[in-house]
Amino acid sequence: MRSGVRAAGMGSSLAVDTSRIHRLDNPVQHYAWGSHTAIPELLGQPTPAAEPWAELWMGAHPVATSQVKGPDASEPLDAFIARDPEAVLGAAVAARFAGRLPFLFKVLAAAAPLSIQAHPSPAQAREGFERENREGVALDAPHRCYRDAHHKPELICALTPFHALNRFREPGEIADRFAAMDEPILAQPIAALRDRPDREGLAAFFQTLWTQGEPARCAAIASGVDWARLRGHGDPAARWVDSLASRHPGDIGVLAPLLLNVVELAPGEAMFLPAGELHSYLEGVGIEIMANSDNVLRGGLTAKYVNVPELLRALTFRAGAIERLRPRAVAAGEGRYETPAEEFALGVLEVRPDARWFARRERSIEILLCTAGHGRIVGAETHSVARGDCFVVPAAAPAYTVEGDLTLYRAAPGIAAC
Repeated sequence: MRSGVRAAGMGSSLAVDTSRIHRLDNPVQHYAWGSHTAIPELLGQPTPAAEPWAELWMGAHPVATSQVKGPDASEPLDAFIARDPEAVLGAAVAARFAGRLPFLFKVLAAAAPLSIQAHPSPAQAREGFERENREGVALDAPHRCYRDAHHKPELICALTPFHALNRFREPGEIADRFAAMDEPILAQPIAALRDRPDREGLAAFFQTLWTQGEPARCAAIASGVDWARLRGHGDPAARWVDSLASRHPGDIGVLAPLLLNVVELAPGEAMFLPAGELHSYLEGVGIEIMANSDNVLRGGLTAKYVNVPELLRALTFRAGAIERLRPRAVAAGEGRYETPAEEFALGVLEVRPDARWFARRERSIEILLCTAGHGRIVGAETHSVARGDCFVVPAAAPAYTVEGDLTLYRAAPGIAAC
């Protein structure tokens, strides 16, 4: 049945119209590494917050779904979609993703490093989810690795200078950096990596480093920290080894900056992370968009569950430099970050007083987030827009324009034009 048929939210007799643009009220995740100020400031709320605000989730993930705010009622976004998937998602997206919103849109605010981690491929996610179900592992169990059957490619776009570790360095560079530590216990693994400077050699080196016994692990960490402190903060890798060691003493993950590229994204720059890419976000505020999944395989730098064998199964051991993405101009005032993901696409709209932006009439679902300025969305109704405001635009909504002086980030499924 079409929009407005079923009651919405907590027994109300009023439904939220699935053919209109609506504001979203979005849940916040309070993780220990989050910022006390960045997300509250974006939302115009008093700061600092009493607890860290790590992620603002904009989407329909079952762990925490956004609320659609109609004029007379509110409704969870997942229920709003389920009432009429074709009207909200668009026919092609509803068919391809079984009536499910395929992406999760976030603001991520890291005041401290996140875990070193990777995400599974589609096949590994399905197999792992089914296996843990058979084993009777509860979905909310702390040691559960696969909370759904989906993969999780993602894109991070910097709003502030954003620091991260991502992708392995070239094997020869890794061997040189670890050799500089002058730790005898690592001499044989380093020699083996030099003899085989390819993915298989890198996988063997990483596995040796991450699974060695406590005496060898402690010796490697101590040598790495000594090297970093002697090297000084002129080398970003040394600076981050020292910083991570102060936060996570005894964790082999403190050596990750010697293995992975140390990346600083300038505001507006982004990077794409496919399945099996080892990474950690270290510090900064960014827009994140990903397939609608919560599958994370952790390898260290966290108090959460670490499963090294499962992480090793997921890693592709791809090595080399990071591709920095800038938005490609697709129309006046509109840019798009190009990725291969079919679940999501991220666009950015820069609207100025003398240049309105016109939405295409044929669209799939969109979620819009204002990160700067103020203006109006003009469609069947007019909505005022200010920094921190968020809207859902169903596929069935009429064409609209954006006017004012503002920046909007625009999330949509990747299989449809963003």
